[in-house]
Amino acid sequence: MKENIIQEKSYKFAIRIVRLYQFLTKEKKEFVLSKQVLKSGTSIGANIEEAIGGQSKNDFKSKISIAYKEARETLYWIRILRDTEYINEKQAESIIEDINEILKIITSFQKSIKIKE
Repeated sequence: MKENIIQEKSYKFAIRIVRLYQFLTKEKKEFVLSKQVLKSGTSIGANIEEAIGGQSKNDFKSKISIAYKEARETLYWIRILRDTEYINEKQAESIIEDINEILKIITSFQKSIKIKE
């Protein structure tokens, strides 16, 4: 099977987010923000998977767009967690780097789709 970079990166990112959720709930006893970042962070990869299995070009575009929005939301929650000191600057920056990389890939997909239309 051919390697799909966004599929792989979003899956690894989801695993990282699950581990962050585990850390926040067990170590920091934080349950509200952690649930928000868990939902949006794992939704990125889920929507990428749905896009790959999309039934039409419009279906693909829709799911890619949702993945982009979920990545932006995840970025928001990570910044909140950093600025409220649930995670430190180093942890946040590493996660933000991953999100920004995913956003760049998704953006290139979106631009590519628009060019082909």
